[in-house]
Parts: sequence; C-alpha cells; structure tokens
Amino acid sequence: MADLYDTDVVAWAYQQAALLRARQWSALDLDNIAEEIEGVAKAEKRELGRRMAALFAQLLEWHTQPDRRNTALLRSIGDQRVSIARVLRKMPSLQSALLDVDWLDDAWKDALSIAAEHMELAGLPRRSTWTLVQVLDEHFLPD
Repeated sequence: MADLYDTDVVAWAYQQAALLRARQWSALDLDNIAEEIEGVAKAEKRELGRRMAALFAQLLEWHTQPDRRNTALLRSIGDQRVSIARVLRKMPSLQSALLDVDWLDDAWKDALSIAAEHMELAGLPRRSTWTLVQVLDEHFLPD
C-alpha cells in the first residue's frame, strides 16, 4: 500500500476510503492516513495565512497610498474579512493561529512581499501596528 501512496496518492486515497467504508481496519495504511489528515489541517492553516497576508497587504496599500483608494480595493478588503470569518466559523480551532505571534508575524512578512509589488517598502513596520481586532473589524480602515 505504501508503494501506491508513493506512486499515485489519488488512487491510494480512493483505496483507503474504500477500505475504511468496508471497515477493513487491518488493511489500512495508518501511518500515511495520519500524515494526510495532518496535511489537511496544515493546508487549512496555510490558506488562512494566505488570506491574512492578503488582508494585511490590502490594508497597507490603503494606509500608505491614499491616491489608490477606490471601491475595488475597499471591496477586496471586505471580501478577505468575510472569507477569514467564514473559515474561522467553519474551523474554529484555527482561532489559535491568530493568537500565535510567530504565525501572525509570518503572515505580515508575506504581506510585505505582496505589497512590494505595488509600493515602496521603505519605512514600513517589521510588524503590524494594528491589533488583530482592528484588522478583522469590518469598519476599520487605517488612515
């Protein structure tokens, strides 16, 4: 079974699902199943991180480039907040990521990379100067 996992993970996943449904416990590839389940959790956390980085970058753009403020940017900020809220509602255990200073710092660094495509980074803070409550507040826009 591990060979199939290494050569065609999709076929392996269907096989493992069939074995689970058939309750053929002894035939399951438990180590790789555990690895894949953890992978799902990590992927969801990465997706939340991408959304936070995008939101940080959009807020940075709003803050540092008043001349580029428009309804499209405002809509993008709102869309990210709605998406983040939806993810947290569906997967409340991801709230813990928002309390992890290192994780948030990584999201901020990713935001700086995104922002570098649209603006000069000189003078931008190495850490977010906004609180998490502000960032996620649907009415907050940095001046």
